Amino acid sequence: MKALLSGKIDDRFSLNLQTTDEPTIEDDEVLIKVIACGINYPDTLIIKDQYQIRPKRPFAPGGEVSGIIVNKGKNVIGWHENDRVIAITSYGGLAEYVSCKADKLVKLPNSISMANGAGFLFTYGTAYHALHDRGRLTPNETVLVLGAAGGVGLAAVELAKAHDAYVIGAVSDDLKKNAVLESGADQCFLYPKNMVELPAKSRSEIFKEQLAGRSPNIIFDIVGGAYSEAAIRSIAWEGRFLIVGFPGGIAKLPLNLPLLKGCECTGVFWGTFFEKSRAKARENHEHLVRLLETGKLKPKISTVLGLENAEEAIERLKRRQVVGKVVVMVSHY
Repeated sequence: MKALLSGKIDDRFSLNLQTTDEPTIEDDEVLIKVIACGINYPDTLIIKDQYQIRPKRPFAPGGEVSGIIVNKGKNVIGWHENDRVIAITSYGGLAEYVSCKADKLVKLPNSISMANGAGFLFTYGTAYHALHDRGRLTPNETVLVLGAAGGVGLAAVELAKAHDAYVIGAVSDDLKKNAVLESGADQCFLYPKNMVELPAKSRSEIFKEQLAGRSPNIIFDIVGGAYSEAAIRSIAWEGRFLIVGFPGGIAKLPLNLPLLKGCECTGVFWGTFFEKSRAKARENHEHLVRLLETGKLKPKISTVLGLENAEEAIERLKRRQVVGKVVVMVSHY
């Protein structure tokens, strides 16, 4: 089979399209013919050994796929050959075939395209877990989403609006701002180009000015770095600050702020939640697929590339040049 393999740690994302053996499966696994693979931020980390999972090289990145079951282990119940599925694989998705534990599968209805299936579960699963399981979102609360134009950010905007929240996005340029507003946000503002160079007090004043007196009950932070402290200074009393990601760097939050605000700073790690709470995760994911099937959620896939260009997809995500999601079409269906 063809696979895009990482053979060594390389900051330049040097991946090679090669021919390799199909994976074997265990008794509790299925073999999937990969049709599409969603590209996510962990893909930029795992090939540099900077992610929690460090596969033995060579390996193919790609932790989220859609495809068709072509074989199954003897202990697999409830799944059959030719079933359409979404699978969370952690890695291995940028290949024509991938193995996956049966309890990490979600049924993909015929009405949903393979591209939408591959670009859906990681982002919406993360956002749903953050807002509902960790953030305890209730209707009419205000949600501020940092990095709102990325895949997870746009998912958070949609899901918060679906729960009757007032949603404010924050992004870095007008193209991203338009995408956030099109996804249903009530407001969206731009960070200054020199945000990280400003003194902490100035950064905080920018957030307070843009929020115009509206204090967020939930801050969904998928940026980190200098943006986190500036945002949390505007949080509502007993608000929930959700730590979802930090491509902008790991934030250094003064711990007097949670005390003064009476707020919670809560970590959100959907991957570990998926591993440790499989039944709850499956319930969340099946609910999300129903929302997608009925048209209540509309994933924004901005770019679709072939397997031969998957390295470019990862590079775009690393440079934060992506609005919504990038999907790689691996095989024909």
